[in-house]
Amino acid sequence: MQQQSRGGSVSIAFVREALSAARRGGADVEAICAATGITADQLADEGARVPAATFGALWLTVARALDDEFFGQDSRRMKVGSFAALCRLALDTPKLSQALRRIAQFFGILLDDTGIELQLSGPEASLSLRSTAAVAGRDPVFAHETLLVLSHGLACWLIGRRIPILRASFAYPAPAWHREYQDVFSAQLEFDAPATSISFSALLLEAPVIQNSRSLQEFLRGAPANFILKFRDENSLGRRIRRHLMALPPTEWPGFDELADAFHIGATTMRRRLEREGVSFTQIKDSLRRDLAVQHLSGSDASLADIAAELGFAEASAFHRAFKQWTGLRPGAYRA
Repeated sequence: MQQQSRGGSVSIAFVREALSAARRGGADVEAICAATGITADQLADEGARVPAATFGALWLTVARALDDEFFGQDSRRMKVGSFAALCRLALDTPKLSQALRRIAQFFGILLDDTGIELQLSGPEASLSLRSTAAVAGRDPVFAHETLLVLSHGLACWLIGRRIPILRASFAYPAPAWHREYQDVFSAQLEFDAPATSISFSALLLEAPVIQNSRSLQEFLRGAPANFILKFRDENSLGRRIRRHLMALPPTEWPGFDELADAFHIGATTMRRRLEREGVSFTQIKDSLRRDLAVQHLSGSDASLADIAAELGFAEASAFHRAFKQWTGLRPGAYRA
């Protein structure tokens, strides 16, 4: 099993979806796995995770193999280069509201079976997906996930900050990997909803588009790995806290108040700023512990009790419960 990056990881479930789309499109899946370093053992392991960079490479490889950046999820291909053209089109807008309407319009031109709309409801705005036709033999799950990730990632980059998703709804039953949606979308999830949509503060619609053609080149070089999980502003408070914790053993991580003192911020102010970024101190610690746990289980022979202690768990049983919540598997089953 491939060792994981501390910078974030993606469930093997999303890898399988991308490969299933490639297989339906007639691509050589074995060659794609070989090119991206994804192994048969990983694909067979329900709890496996891959680094975001690996999934980004897979995304690009499948898109090139199919010449379709929407992976065959529509009756019309979204040819390679379409996303770059969309980025350039969205740059030529003064603020996020116009950019989102242009993004929706562009997808309406590119795709026949799925569209996206910007909607307003009081203090909230939403990007809502509409399906105009059922595509034979295709599951809407991957199509909806892909379109939301593309749209949200691009919107975040355009204004230079992550757009916290207040609530995410999906017009299909919860997939087996639904826990992963909390990392990718929001902690507030609804399945079997009337429509697939993500909601965010309407105030952000007035945010100015700050990117330009020069920064676009850097963005495209890193895409889609730079927004597969969530767009990350490296200077945001959440990312600064994560880097601070990464420099320390988990057993030495400070408490919330102690951390606020270290950052010279009042505890109430720090909590409020993290809420605006759509993250909490607990979520930051849990995601980091999860990635560290996967590293240890994949790349070392340390006992489960030793791993639990190194991650700062007072009891091995608490580590077992936490890991089961993170991945759906017990640590021993994951390692096996």
